[in-house]
Amino acid sequence: MMTETFAALLLAHVLADFVLQTRWMAEAKREPAALGLHGLVVFATAAAALGSLSPWLLGLTVAHLLTDLAKSLAPKGVAAFLLDQAAHLAAIVALAALQPGLMAQGLWAGLPLVPPLMALVSGLVLATRAGGFMVGLLMAPWAGEAPEGLARGGWLIGQLERGLILGLIVTDQAAGIGFLIAAKSVLRFSDTKTDRKVSEYVIIGTLASVAWALGVSGLTQIQLNGLAPLGIPDLTP
Repeated sequence: MMTETFAALLLAHVLADFVLQTRWMAEAKREPAALGLHGLVVFATAAAALGSLSPWLLGLTVAHLLTDLAKSLAPKGVAAFLLDQAAHLAAIVALAALQPGLMAQGLWAGLPLVPPLMALVSGLVLATRAGGFMVGLLMAPWAGEAPEGLARGGWLIGQLERGLILGLIVTDQAAGIGFLIAAKSVLRFSDTKTDRKVSEYVIIGTLASVAWALGVSGLTQIQLNGLAPLGIPDLTP
């Protein structure tokens, strides 16, 4: 039951932080209105994902807001982002361990396909949206070296790259990742062959993006394996 509850709480978190959180909410966490509105989103997504209005969600919401407030006081960067997400994940794990039956007591109890679908959606959002924020923060000091191209073209390439890696891993087609990276390298060759700074920028960004996608995909696969006893279908061909 813990794995089901964890899947629901993780989905709620990624939706609240990476899909439903506006730029204003993210950048104005020291303002009570922004922090409070984000707290309402956190509580609402958790309640919807569990199908329950458990009072434990109030504690999770408070822990989330305190973590966000602490992050707002720290220098902006990839380290703060990773520590913030690690703290949120620890709170989710703690609640799932303390109250493993939350999902079983909610509206979605008895629907075995719901938890794995939640795990897949969480993995997709973490791989694409969260990965985009992480890579953007990492590459921010060298933003001026980014090769010219379509507006937000590099952003979209990164989203597709990480999403495809997730899909390849959960369907047991990891060998295709090598082809994906090779194809990207060929397409980027003309941009990087004459400018070392651009070349290093592309290499660092690509390695960071792929590493993030591999990590998220691996964790998603572990989560799906943990849910397998529920009788979910095998995604491998």
